[in-house]
Amino acid sequence: MNIEPNTLAWQDAYKLLIGSVLPRPIAFVSTVSRAGEANLAPFSFFTGICADPMLVCFAPMVRGSDGGKKDTLRNIEDTQEFVINIVGEKLAQQMNDTAIEYGSDVDEFETVGLTKEPSQKIQVPRVKESDVHLECVVERILHFGEHAGAGSLVIGKVVLVHVRDELYKDGKIITELLQPIGRLAGQMYTKALADTFVLERKTIPQKAGETL
Repeated sequence: MNIEPNTLAWQDAYKLLIGSVLPRPIAFVSTVSRAGEANLAPFSFFTGICADPMLVCFAPMVRGSDGGKKDTLRNIEDTQEFVINIVGEKLAQQMNDTAIEYGSDVDEFETVGLTKEPSQKIQVPRVKESDVHLECVVERILHFGEHAGAGSLVIGKVVLVHVRDELYKDGKIITELLQPIGRLAGQMYTKALADTFVLERKTIPQKAGETL
């Protein structure tokens, strides 16, 4: 079967996209409005870009109810700062509860019972209960329309990484302790460690007489 996305209603194109690109990590993004109101929301269109400079990105879609910008995007445009809080299994329910389209005057930290912890490089609070935080400043924001189904790409430069001490060993984060989750299609999520396997990456054999 061949499907041309431009022949579909955006809702059907969205289902096709989220049913193909999975599992997706979750960016639990905290921001602050120009008036100082904290906001917290999850986004599963999220990935890293490069290590030097350390860049990450996530993509908020246009708000479904009225076609406006989501509070997260508006706050980032106003302040140029945000925190990505990594979601482990212990935060799954509260993360999901913040996905409700609350009014811009609602503090999701308080609504779902999460604790604000001050960041060190920026003014946006992080989620204390999260085990890894990425403090970010805006590198670039790209917009791809203002209609239903459209969205933006927020690229952030990571200026500070917080990792809970017991999760960090020999320069690496211990995945078994982080217990990350991922988003699947519809209302489904997955535990990253549910059924893992290892594939060793091969190297090209060195020819006789060659030096590395």
